[in-house]
Amino acid sequence: MTATATPSHSALSELAEASFAALDVREHIQPWHFGPVGAGLGSIPVRTPITGELIGSLGADHFGALVDYGAAIEAAHRVFPQWRDVPAPARGHVVRRLGELLKEHKDALGRLVTLEAGKIAAEALGEVQEMIDVCEFAVGLSRQLYGKTIASERPGHALRESWHPLGVVGVISAFNFPVAVWAWNTALALVCGDTVVWKPSELTPLTAVACHGLLRKALADTGHDPEAHQLILGKREAGEALVDDPRVALVSATGSTRMGREVGPRVAARFGRSLLELGGNNAVIVAPSADLDLALRGIVFAAAGTAGQRCTTLRRLIVHESVVDELLPRLVAAYQGLRVGNPLEEGVLVGPLIHQGAYEGMAAALEQAQAEGGKVLVGGERVGEGDSYYVSPAVVRMPAQTGVVANETFAPILYVLAYADLDEAIALNNAVPQGLSSAIFTNDVREAERFVSAAGSDCGIANVNIGTSGAEIGGAFGGEKETGGGRESGSDSWKAYMRRSTATVNYSTELPLAQGVSFG
Repeated sequence: MTATATPSHSALSELAEASFAALDVREHIQPWHFGPVGAGLGSIPVRTPITGELIGSLGADHFGALVDYGAAIEAAHRVFPQWRDVPAPARGHVVRRLGELLKEHKDALGRLVTLEAGKIAAEALGEVQEMIDVCEFAVGLSRQLYGKTIASERPGHALRESWHPLGVVGVISAFNFPVAVWAWNTALALVCGDTVVWKPSELTPLTAVACHGLLRKALADTGHDPEAHQLILGKREAGEALVDDPRVALVSATGSTRMGREVGPRVAARFGRSLLELGGNNAVIVAPSADLDLALRGIVFAAAGTAGQRCTTLRRLIVHESVVDELLPRLVAAYQGLRVGNPLEEGVLVGPLIHQGAYEGMAAALEQAQAEGGKVLVGGERVGEGDSYYVSPAVVRMPAQTGVVANETFAPILYVLAYADLDEAIALNNAVPQGLSSAIFTNDVREAERFVSAAGSDCGIANVNIGTSGAEIGGAFGGEKETGGGRESGSDSWKAYMRRSTATVNYSTELPLAQGVSFG
């Protein structure tokens, strides 16, 4: 593994300022402005994991703009009735305009993602492209919010189901996908007729304000009230404002299982709805018939990409005992060739962890793995010094699926286990509390079909001959068990953002009752 030099603080500050200015959203983001550290009466720091330093701050013209969460929710609640009455295809025009703006500013927004989340340029641009893709999906969806016509048992009666806007949707997103997850939720919620209040991660406020500005510009450009989208910046108290406010009909929250355990019951206590996308502890099975060249490429990206900070990161590699000794040396060699360092530099494949806490969590997990009989085959070291936290991705051979393996560590650690038959491999895949993503590499059609059947993987995502990460927006994204059961993005995920109404229309002159009941 090779390391690269980190850029200067002044260079990163200038890059952030230039990238933000290129978006041309200043008039749409009042009262916020981006500038030097401490700018404004109230300010939110903007820090980059590339160096660990502050590169600026989001200031407000008055401090109340940063903390009055109730006002933001009230604005979205007030605008909802008029937005609900806009025809769905016209709501789609707003999302189409957002997609156009994202295409126009893709490079600048991608740089902001790199600066705040530490993603390499290719992954940051891929995240922005994901936003563009989901906008295209949502535009088509705006003409396909279909209901049902149902045969009535009563003559002269029509029975049908239809879908209607739900209300204010609260979106809580995490640092690792600072913009794409917001777009998944917001594009669909808008075409469904909902207004949106977004609480982004406190670690990525600049990308949030940038996206907020682009959407409000899209609303203004299409003749609609920009107040349909609200942004609240803050830490725990900002999320609690959404979770506990009865005016918020749906809370869509992405984060840890621990966070979901708090959000779900609190929203349910007020009879609100929640859509939870929580932790993942994803596995790949490598069968005897697998194409090992294909498997190796899929494994390395899924396990080391984004420095292991994806909810779909590969964390458990379950390899058949007949091929494990052939695959592992090749995997170690591939890891040794990974370039770790400044994500703005061409050729770098692994950027930094988000902060010191992430590094400490990784170090503790590696120590526990060794105490439980594991052997580190490669990686695990900190790369460089200072306030940034770069690490070499680690591969650890484990004797069994021990306690540390069953828990998600949000860092690039890949645990390797051997198996004897497919039943054992599937049992290992399923024997963790999380149920997000999974995959099998095999050229045996029976193994492939078994893995994706009801008797196979218990995860929301089950792939064959691709890795666990990199989901397309057309399919519903989400998982089971402690992953929360939510579904976002494609397929019929839109139904989470709407309410169902069943209507019976009597167009006869009689009044027959259902089930043949006779009354009077």
